[in-house]
Parts: sequence; C-alpha cells; structure tokens
Amino acid sequence: MSGFYPMTSLELRPVRHVIPEDTRLWRVHNARYAPDEFNPTLADPFDPRQGSRFDGTVLDPYHSLYLADTATTALSESVLRSRPFERSESMRIIPYVTVRGRSLSVLRTTCELVLVSLIGATDLAAVCQNTLLLEDESNYVQARHWAREIRAQAPDVMGLIWQSRHNRPQHVLVLFHDRFGHHDGKPFEVLPDDGVADLGSKDGVRRANRLLEPLRAKVSEPVWT
Repeated sequence: MSGFYPMTSLELRPVRHVIPEDTRLWRVHNARYAPDEFNPTLADPFDPRQGSRFDGTVLDPYHSLYLADTATTALSESVLRSRPFERSESMRIIPYVTVRGRSLSVLRTTCELVLVSLIGATDLAAVCQNTLLLEDESNYVQARHWAREIRAQAPDVMGLIWQSRHNRPQHVLVLFHDRFGHHDGKPFEVLPDDGVADLGSKDGVRRANRLLEPLRAKVSEPVWT
C-alpha cells in the first residue's frame, strides 16, 4: 500500500473493477525495457508537463505500468495524442520517429487485477471527480494528486481503469507496482509471439498501420534500404 494518509476530507467510495486471471493486455513501451517492467521514473508532483497522467511522484513513489485491452488501443494511446487530420490525405499522419525504438507487447495476467473504475460518470462521482480528471491535458498535477488520494483510501486496489481517449469505448489502465507483493511483483506472463518487438522495422510499421487504419491514422514509412 502507499503508506500515506488521505489529504482530503472527502469520503471516496471507489467502484471496483476486476480483470480476471488469464486476460490478455497490450502495451507500447521503449524496446530497451522488458515488456512486463514497471516504469520506475517518478513524475514531478507540481509540473503538469512532465510524465504521464497517473505516474507516481516523490509524494507517493510507486512505479507505474500502463496497459490497454486491445493492441489498437495501446498503439493509439501512444501515437495519436494531439494528432490532427491532415487535409492532403484526410488522415492522421504519425512521424516515423514516434515508433522507432519501441515495442508492442502482449501480457497475460497470472492473477486477478482489482482496479478502481473511472470508466463511467457514476464511477468518477464515486471518487468525487468528473471527466476533467481524464480529459484535461493540463491537469496532470490534479490527476496525480487524486491517484494518491484513491490509493490512500483504497489500499487493496492494484491500479485504475478508464475509457481510452483515442479509441473509445475501449479501456486503458495503470498498475501500481507496490500492490503486487503477494505475486513477487510479477503479475504477468509475457507472450512474445503475439507482439511486435520492433515497431520501427518495416514489418513493424506495416503491422502498426493495419491496426491504426480504422482510426484513419498511419505511420510515415521511411525509405527502406
């Protein structure tokens, strides 16, 4: 658990969402890191420009692992942020550098994941929040603060789950490394044959583009040598 006490007088009543054992989840990550490795980097608790929405901070120093329920969702969450549709092709064009050095990995859960649901309006209201917690890109300081509050008032939960901003109505989630001591910090089995080890390779870009096609998006292909 976090080891921290709630900082708000509001009583949170988190709604639990359970992901069963033997569920496949997807992740896009730097290829230098293992597919099931939690990110140990802590975000600045007062700088909304640095880190991801629900990262740990020095005020609550957990390592984080972001996942999605489909390959397309994981990829879209990674590459479609702030990407406009371009008039020349009526598509979102993603620079090749965005996928270079990155992997798309598949993990299978080896235990139940007990999460706090932020999926619906009533779920958000249960933790005294609304959609701004998930939609406001300038609100990361508040989002991290509220993740800390949820962890303090729900010491049994392993992470949070919400609706993808880039592939609705699919789901994304974040896990907290310090809630997996009963599983030696290893709640997953890696399924290497189903992922894309190198999204920057010719095959990797083309597989990525097949996944992104329904979202009218594609990665620019370099001149292959």
